Amino acid sequence: MATRPEIDLAGAARAHRRVAALAAIFDDDTVRRPSLLPGWTVGHVLTHLARNADGLRGMVEAAAAGRVGLMYPGGLDQRAADIEAGAARPAADLAADVVAAGAALETAWSRLTDDIWITGKGRAPLGERAVRDLPFTRWREVELHLADLGLASFSFDDWDAEYVRRELRLQVLGFRARRPMGDPDLPPAALSLSPARRLAWLVGRLPVPQLGDPGPWS
Repeated sequence: MATRPEIDLAGAARAHRRVAALAAIFDDDTVRRPSLLPGWTVGHVLTHLARNADGLRGMVEAAAAGRVGLMYPGGLDQRAADIEAGAARPAADLAADVVAAGAALETAWSRLTDDIWITGKGRAPLGERAVRDLPFTRWREVELHLADLGLASFSFDDWDAEYVRRELRLQVLGFRARRPMGDPDLPPAALSLSPARRLAWLVGRLPVPQLGDPGPWS
């Protein structure tokens, strides 16, 4: 079994390049627009992606030093305050921040030994996480929030195909686990959707009236 999660590392790097390319062409009016996330502008989403990368990097660097580090040392209040404080910056500053934070996270991953990839852990708000799981966590975070920006140039239809394949398998398993015994399959209306749209419904990004709410996901 491979020690490094190479597919996830490559996927996260591709997602970083995509957000960098989009952010590079944003102007100040664009980053002030509402995103698809309630109460957040495009600037909030970009700041969140940058601080998420910082938090993951903190866990990775702590693991490399033999510790279990906190993703957000100041808790969720710190997370919220940091996002709010950074959201109104000029577009160029937001773009530079999200690019630099992603690059620093990739550098931290590149320095990990095989042993840390196998044994390292960090502590996120929902509990302890294995270091080897963090690249997919980051890949998911960037892909989902690229669609949340609410841009005409990017939607869930543009999600990375490999990400959709990986995430859809996980979310279908989660959906089945939430269903009553004897009713484990996705409804026919969900199966008629494209894989990306099926995933968007499962993760709460695409309302489908005939399907209703798929339930909480993680």
